[in-house]
Order: sequence, then structure tokens, then C-alpha cells
Amino acid sequence: MSAALPRSAAGDRSPWLIATIVSLATFMEVLDTTIANVALRHMAGGVGASQDESTWILTTYLVTNAIVLPVSGYLATIFGRKRFYMGCVALFTIASLGCALSPNLPMLLCFRALQGIGGGGLAPVEQSILADTFPPEKRGQAFALYGLTVVTAPAIGPALGGWITDNYSWHWIFLINLPVGALSIFLVSVFVREPEAVKEDQRKFRAEGGGIDWVGFGLAAMALGSLQVVLDRAVIDDGFWSPLVTWLTVACVLGFVALIPWERRQQRPAVDVRLFGHRSFLAASLIMFIVAFSLFSTTQLLPQLTQDLMGYDATTAELTLAVGGLATFIMPIAGKIVGPVQPRWIILCAMVWSGFALLYATRLTLGMSFWDVSTMRILQVVALPFLFVPITTAAYVGLPPDKTNDASALINLMRNLGASVGIAVMNAVVVRGSQFHQARLTESASDYNPLWTERLAQTEAALRQSGVSAAEAPAAALAQMAGQVQAQAQALSYIDAFWLLGVAVLTLWPLVFLMRSLPKGTQASGH
Repeated sequence: MSAALPRSAAGDRSPWLIATIVSLATFMEVLDTTIANVALRHMAGGVGASQDESTWILTTYLVTNAIVLPVSGYLATIFGRKRFYMGCVALFTIASLGCALSPNLPMLLCFRALQGIGGGGLAPVEQSILADTFPPEKRGQAFALYGLTVVTAPAIGPALGGWITDNYSWHWIFLINLPVGALSIFLVSVFVREPEAVKEDQRKFRAEGGGIDWVGFGLAAMALGSLQVVLDRAVIDDGFWSPLVTWLTVACVLGFVALIPWERRQQRPAVDVRLFGHRSFLAASLIMFIVAFSLFSTTQLLPQLTQDLMGYDATTAELTLAVGGLATFIMPIAGKIVGPVQPRWIILCAMVWSGFALLYATRLTLGMSFWDVSTMRILQVVALPFLFVPITTAAYVGLPPDKTNDASALINLMRNLGASVGIAVMNAVVVRGSQFHQARLTESASDYNPLWTERLAQTEAALRQSGVSAAEAPAAALAQMAGQVQAQAQALSYIDAFWLLGVAVLTLWPLVFLMRSLPKGTQASGH
């Protein structure tokens, strides 16, 4: 199969071997990211950082990762796809060692930034290799194998991170990357081939006198770096009341306003925004944004919900995600049906399912159990394979053969932006919604409300029967009722968040009709 594809990285070897090898590094990178989120407090204590300062351990990685993502395809063309990929794996692995050995916060942030640079180039190049190594009718299965590693890592990462930090130390969340990174570099160097057609792209770029698009790099870094910091700090720093958030928002807007027209005029742009002119790629990118928006925001919300409303510790809260993650093992089924069934119809059905699954989550109550929450997650995640695989497959249909690197970079950028925007927006919805609902519920907590006075009297009587003195019972009853009001307000704010997500997903399903049909039995243009 690979011999018929001039851009295949398999050569005379099995393309499935190549797919397995290139999935290894992304599994390491995604796993490390989820583990780091769990171990954040331990890392902060180890380097003497405050709780507020500790968030920069995550933000620094996300900023540099966001900057590298859209230009990774461009860099892969300049340096060579295989060489660039191995360099990213090596940088991520060496930076992991630096993180583990960091004695203070500035050094840890420096190595986390390097980790973000290395990690940002992995997924786009891997997907470009898969798109070039498999014909259109087989890409669904290839992306299913790749997707299985990507979604398995977040499922096991939180539990693994908690176990490592509880039984060893936070340093080991970075040290475990060393053998995986070394193995990945060895396997890629031995088995992954740099096809002649890809080398020709590099020679053509140099022959045309292509220099590095420094202006494009700078504008992308300014726009995306500022956006990532704003999204990460807006709720923490009280939005636009913070000068940092305000000025970075201005920098983000100016960066995007200047970036798009500049890159449209470049023959070899650092960020090829002209790809969004392809109808199918634009639709796939927008749907990927929505999918990531809903998936990652709920990944953030569910553990918060179980800790805030159900009193779970962090490990038990994360287990609700791990149970839901088991549903992603149907990923190979999604890969099998892409090809016989057009991606747009699979995506349409999966979006409708996902939207109603999110609306189902609005049924949450203060009396829900662990399995109630896990069921909410399973119903949502079971649609993920039937979104991720066909979206990624459909994104490359009709694109020129030398644009897979750039397309992979942009589709991954849309996924990361969706995740970042989703987490920031939904956190704001929960915070502001909790305040709104608490204010409304408090209006009913009045002596003029017979339901309130009756419930308060019942609570006071129950406390007296449990041994609380008559003098202390009124204050204790009032405090208990206030706690119930606050909990109910938080529950209503989470319901608002799930309702908004469900409506958003169900409203945007018409985007699937912008997608082009996947060729049956023939190769798409350029592949």
C-alpha cells in the first residue's frame, strides 16, 4: 500500500508500524501534560512557589506550545519532516530532565517553555506523516490508532499522576519521559523514512530563495502567546480589571489583525492561513474547535463539580474521567467505518449524540452518585471517536500534496485553541453563574418567606436533637442553610454550563455540509 504513495514515510515497511511508532511520542507528551496538572501543588511546594505563581508552570507550557503549533508545518518543510520531528522529541525529552532537576521556579518555567516548544511540533508532524502514508480510504483506521493513544493518555494520566506524587515525588512525572523519548528517537531514526517527494519540497523551498518568515513568526507568537495568557489568567486576575489581561488582549487583537493580511501575501507563509479557503478544511477546523471546546471544558468541569458538590478528593474526582475514558476504546470501530461511510454523516450523528449527552448532564442534582457522574462522561466520550477520526480524515480531502504539514499544524492549532477557549469560557460561566444564582436564591432567604422559615425551624430542631445547645442551634442552623444555598447555586451554575455546551454543539451541526466527500477507492488530490 505504501509503495503507491510517493510521500509515504513507510518505504517498504508496514505503514501500521510507522503509525504505531509516531504515536508513541504524542502519547508521552499528552500523558505528561495531564500528569503535570494533577501534580501542580506538589511541584509548587518543591520549588517554593505560591499557589498563584504555580499556575505559570502550566501557562508557560501552553504559551510556547500554542506559538509553535501553527508554524510547525513550516518548520518541518525548512528543516525536513523527519529531522524536525526527532528534534522536537529530543527537545521535549531533554527539557523533561531539566524540569525534574529544577531547584527553583524560574528554572522550572524555563524548561517548561522548552517542553512546550518540543511538544508543539509533535502532533502536527505525526498527523502529516499519517496523511501521507495512508491513502484516503485507509486514513480513518490510521487516525483511529493514533487517536486511541491520544485519548488514552488523558484517561490514565490523572490517576497515574496522583499515584506517582503520593508514592514517590513530582520529579518522576518528568523522569518517566526519558526512556520513552529515547525509544521514540531510536525507532524513528531506524524505521521512519524521509520520502523523496518531501525532500523535494525542501529543495524547492531553498531553490526559490525562501527565507524564514520572521514577521509571520513574530505576529503569530504575539497573537497566540497573548491569547493563551489571557485565557489562562482572565478568571484568576478578574478579567479586564487586570492591566496584564487588558494589554495582552490588545496585543492579541493587533497580532491577528496584522497576521492574516501579511501571511496571505507571502509565497511561503509561516502560518498558511490560505488553507482556510478550502471549504472542507475550514469546516473540519471549525468542528474540531467546537469538539475540543466541549470536551476539554467538561474535562475541567467534572472534577471541579465532584469536589465542590460531592466532597470528593482529587483522586476520586479524576477517576470519574478515567471511567469515562474507557468508552474511547471503541476508536477502532470509528476507523473501520470511515471510508464505507462518508465522514460528514458520521460527524453529524456524533455531534447530535454529543449535544444530547451534554443536555443529559443538566439533570445533575446534589444527591447524585459517583456512577451518575461517570455515566454523564461516558455518554459524552462515546461520541469522541466518531468525531476525532472523521474530522481529521476529512480535513485533508482535496488539499495540495505539499500542504499536509501546514494543514496538520492548523487543525491541531484549532483543537488547542478550542480547548483553551472552552476551559476559560466555561470556568467564567461557572464562577459568574454561581454568584448570580446565589444572589437570586438569597433573595428568598427571608423571614417573610414561609418556606424558608419552616425549613430553618426544622434544621434548628434537628440540630438540637443531635446535641447542639439551644443557644448555639439558631446560628448553626442558619450557617447550615447558607451552605445549602451556596451548594444549590453552584449546582445551577454547572447546569448552565452543560446546557450552553449542548446547545452550541446542536446548533453548529450544519457545518458538516461544507465538507467534501471522501473519494472511494481512489486517492484524493495530491495523495
